[in-house]
Amino acid sequence: LSSSDPVQQVSSSNSKMKVTLALALSAHALAYVAPKHNTVSVLSATKEDMAALAESNPDFLGQSLGLWDPLGCLNLDFWTLGNEATIGYLRHAEIKHGRVAMAAFLGYLAQSTPVVSGPHAKLPYSGYEPGLTPPEQWDAIPLAGKIQIFGIIGMLESYGEILPQHYCNGGLPGYYPPIKGNRFELIFNLYDPFNWFDENKDKIRGRQVEINNGRLAMLGIFSIISESKVPGSVPLITGLIPEYKGDYMVLFRCRIEGKIYCSAVCTSSEAQPQPFFSSTPSITAFTFAQLI
Repeated sequence: LSSSDPVQQVSSSNSKMKVTLALALSAHALAYVAPKHNTVSVLSATKEDMAALAESNPDFLGQSLGLWDPLGCLNLDFWTLGNEATIGYLRHAEIKHGRVAMAAFLGYLAQSTPVVSGPHAKLPYSGYEPGLTPPEQWDAIPLAGKIQIFGIIGMLESYGEILPQHYCNGGLPGYYPPIKGNRFELIFNLYDPFNWFDENKDKIRGRQVEINNGRLAMLGIFSIISESKVPGSVPLITGLIPEYKGDYMVLFRCRIEGKIYCSAVCTSSEAQPQPFFSSTPSITAFTFAQLI
């Protein structure tokens, strides 16, 4: 452009300013990234997704059975939440129950060892007796102790529902939020307290292994319970599991020789489970546990 034309110089200057401003705004827009904690990924949860997920499992069941839904639960709609929310709920429930079953199976084995069930110089709780089987050990725990256990379980369950993305709305099934540091007593997370798991490994394969182990543990703990109540019902472990005379479904009360106990060891053949609401003056601990 000729410097002798002032109009063209002004026009050229304005054009350059517009281009510079546009580039600056573009660079700012490209550099801006939304905060990470506000970005959530929504997982698909349709029946087709579940079929693909089951068939991708490289173990024997995944390769032979694939998707197994005999009751048609993947077609249901729980609490009018929608089908995808129902599938998310079922996925989360299976993972959580698998974890509980693994803890129960290993807990039964640990409580059967002399280290736990043998004599102690200092009693672990009032009413403890050496030589009791794991379910009898639970019966021997005082009522106040059982209420504390159920109270802690209820608090952990409630906290587990405070999620950045709920599993019924596309969140990750099986995720439990960290609790470390929320209070000064909480020095470990409930999941992976010692940071043993490598986050850079294949998470998909790790979740498949967890689900498989959880399913096996559910079969294992129910086999133990069945064998303890009906000896010989599980031929594979017949003779290995001691018989239990109590009632697994009556957590807080039984009757021995006509007397009612809130916390008693049901070892007598005359033990009869009683409704917990009988001869109870007010709100009972069983009601409290149900509310939790």
